[in-house]
Amino acid sequence: MKERLQKLIAAAGLASRRQAERWISAGRVTVNGRIAAIGDQADVERDRIEVDGRPLRLEQPKVYLLLNKPNGYVTTARDPQGRKVVADLLKDVKVRVFPVGRLDLNTEGLLLLTNDGDLAARLTHPRHQVAKTYLVRVRGTLTASSRRRLEEGVMLDDGPTAPAKIAKVRSSGSHTWFEMTISEGRNRQVRRMCEAVGHSVSRLKRVGLAFLVLEGLPVGVYRPLTNGEVKRLKKL
Repeated sequence: MKERLQKLIAAAGLASRRQAERWISAGRVTVNGRIAAIGDQADVERDRIEVDGRPLRLEQPKVYLLLNKPNGYVTTARDPQGRKVVADLLKDVKVRVFPVGRLDLNTEGLLLLTNDGDLAARLTHPRHQVAKTYLVRVRGTLTASSRRRLEEGVMLDDGPTAPAKIAKVRSSGSHTWFEMTISEGRNRQVRRMCEAVGHSVSRLKRVGLAFLVLEGLPVGVYRPLTNGEVKRLKKL
């Protein structure tokens, strides 16, 4: 049976559907020797599908990992600038996995990695509004007015944000710590929201994704999700 190429690539655990679409657009995917285009379909039983010249193989075991990402790592498999990548922390993982969403270079904390492209697509789709909680440290004092603006949503250059939830606010010298929960996944969203209300972020750590938390997992260490956790994620 023919299916869209991005779905087949995701099912093989190589990338999310969105990333697979980018690979197709870049000409990295061929079907029977012909460069594929967005919208093309293929049958894995009859067609030869290749990504970067390598045959597409399905039926890899599904892997779900929770990593406590350190500061200074990028969430890509390779980095042309030679920076450290999270794949360096997963060298004993036999199956290729990819991150669900992104944490930028200087953001640490909870990062989910998997080769389940369908689940990754659902977790990152805006429709499902999966909550992400961050421990934030900003310069200066978070005033009641700034907090209210964050909780009501702020205007960014790519449009207004959904309201954030702010909790556990405390001052520490010239900084303020608080927890911030958002349900969107825009690029550098927490940092940009804080900057929009006049506060630059000096430290940022993701501590929760839906019901998942770090639970004392050491920095730079990962653990597999339990079967129960995987089932709960699929129900979101």
